[in-house]
Amino acid sequence: MAKNRSVIGGGKAGGLKPHPHPLSAMSDSEPELAAREHLLVEEADILEAVLAVADAVAADWPELADGRRATPDRDAVVPLLRAALEESGLLRALTGLLAAAVEAAGYELAARPVPSPPYVVVSSTGPVLRATVADGRLVVNIDCFEVVRGTELGGENGVAYARTAATPADALSVSFARSG
Repeated sequence: MAKNRSVIGGGKAGGLKPHPHPLSAMSDSEPELAAREHLLVEEADILEAVLAVADAVAADWPELADGRRATPDRDAVVPLLRAALEESGLLRALTGLLAAAVEAAGYELAARPVPSPPYVVVSSTGPVLRATVADGRLVVNIDCFEVVRGTELGGENGVAYARTAATPADALSVSFARSG
């Protein structure tokens, strides 16, 4: 499926089409570099708001030895983060963030993304935004939490979910997998 994949930073098949300008000359890292830079400059308020929601979700969790808040309960992460993002209007705002990333990468959306899979998914690490484009797939991760193993909080399987990434630059990663 994907031939080349690169990552920058900490639907319907064929639902997107390229801009009229040639993208085939673009290196594998250029779409995600352009998208990441745009999001950090132009959409920082949304990224900061997502991190603030993650802080609120983790506010009552116990602390790890390093001071980060964590929980061994995945259900304390995904459903609560999704509900808080939806209640704050950020879940819908993330579709605009995805559209901005796609445009900055040199593509345009053929249809408006919706705040649910496959475009917007809330995972145990945070929101994941995905768009399939003519020559690949653009994925935006906002890493609010990380999976840690072997902590004093780890449940039966030794896994806990810890709050991470205090800044948009630390939380944001963009990858582009070229197909074909």
